[in-house]
Amino acid sequence: MVSPPPAAPSALLKAKIAYSFWFKIYNDFPKAHRYILGEKIGDYFLALLENIFISIYLPPEQKIQRLTIAISKLDGVKFFLQIAWENKCIPSEKYSTLSELLNEIGRMLGGWKKGLEKKTPQK
Repeated sequence: MVSPPPAAPSALLKAKIAYSFWFKIYNDFPKAHRYILGEKIGDYFLALLENIFISIYLPPEQKIQRLTIAISKLDGVKFFLQIAWENKCIPSEKYSTLSELLNEIGRMLGGWKKGLEKKTPQK
């Protein structure tokens, strides 16, 4: 019998919600920026999701490294979203909502990483 996968951490669930919200914004993105800036944001989002997902299955010492990558991908999403907002590709209210979600994900990932660092002996 195959055991079920571990329960998805709340950071992954929140990241999926944020990506779904981004996907709706992307559909309204100006065509002039959709295939450069829009896809860049989408790529960072997918890398964020991928790194959170992979970290679920890793041993603690490897999780820390993968979560560090996930946090840097999250920072990339935030940076390129800010550029998109500054160039009026995203309405302010949608940018604000998405920023709040991303900040919450950042707190979750940071807390997860800190907790692992406390539990995992340093080599």
